[in-house]
Amino acid sequence: MDKIAEIKTVCLQEMQNCESLSALQDLKVKYLGKTGELTGLLKSIRELPAEERPTFGAKVNELRNLLEEAFTEKTKQLKALEMQRKLQQEVVDISLTSVPTWGALHPVTLVENKISQLLTSMGFEVLAGPEIETDYYNFQALNIPADHPARDMQDTFYITDSILLRTQTSPMQARLMEQKKPPIKMICPGKVFRSDSDASHSPVFHQIEGLVVDENITLCDLKGTLEYLAANLFGKDTQVRFRPSYFPFTEPSVEVDLTCSNCGGKGCSLCKGTGWIEVLGAGMVNPVVLENCGIDSNKYTGYAFGLGVERIAMIKYGIPDIRLFYENDQRFLKQFVK
Repeated sequence: MDKIAEIKTVCLQEMQNCESLSALQDLKVKYLGKTGELTGLLKSIRELPAEERPTFGAKVNELRNLLEEAFTEKTKQLKALEMQRKLQQEVVDISLTSVPTWGALHPVTLVENKISQLLTSMGFEVLAGPEIETDYYNFQALNIPADHPARDMQDTFYITDSILLRTQTSPMQARLMEQKKPPIKMICPGKVFRSDSDASHSPVFHQIEGLVVDENITLCDLKGTLEYLAANLFGKDTQVRFRPSYFPFTEPSVEVDLTCSNCGGKGCSLCKGTGWIEVLGAGMVNPVVLENCGIDSNKYTGYAFGLGVERIAMIKYGIPDIRLFYENDQRFLKQFVK
């Protein structure tokens, strides 16, 4: 019995002095392990008189339970202390070491906002249309039936036979003309989709379509609008040139050229020596389109234009490859931080 009391006193004292979990584990093995002090006591039970063995065994088991509870409590204390030490030692300094780099608008967004701002200052209304469009509004309402060769000009992403990703923002023109009678003066900026990808084409790009419908609208009105845009985007001396072209939703149709912003029309590598850069397509709204949308083509005329925002940005900033807009290269984008 004296040995049991001694082991209890010594073990609890040593346990009190333990400062680490590893030391505590060694102490536990020393007293409660297979070859520990308590195991030795139980083995010595056979040396006692038969009448003393039950009492002795009960005392040893009582000591074992007491020590196991003490080890469990001490383990919790040491784990808490260990966590506290880690929290104090493993401090993460979350304070800023330098001034952060401010974000900036993407160059495509800058140009889109600028064009929209210029046109709204002229009274244009800004509208948005669905990017997933019907074949009817994307093609048929704009005088491009199913068998029309102009469909070959646009590599289209079809979802079903009658649902597609819009190839232009022009469908919103047809939607608006069905709902609103002239006078109409609107633009529709947004993403469009075509199955094409190289240095000058992207499968996803941005367009701004413009539409004006009213009485006595002429090509002169169209040219005046585009001259105002060009002067404010590229400089007051920028000239606008119309060349005959073909689009099924306009008649007559024109390709619109601007004097090269790099050389001022003298000829350089950007304009391939011509002094002119092609920027957009436009024309007078085809009477068939007006009639398709319920507008009397004998009373009303209109003009429409569509420009690629990336195309304008490439010319304005001298960017040679459209893919640079979408690579998220910080060295490229930081050039536009103001």
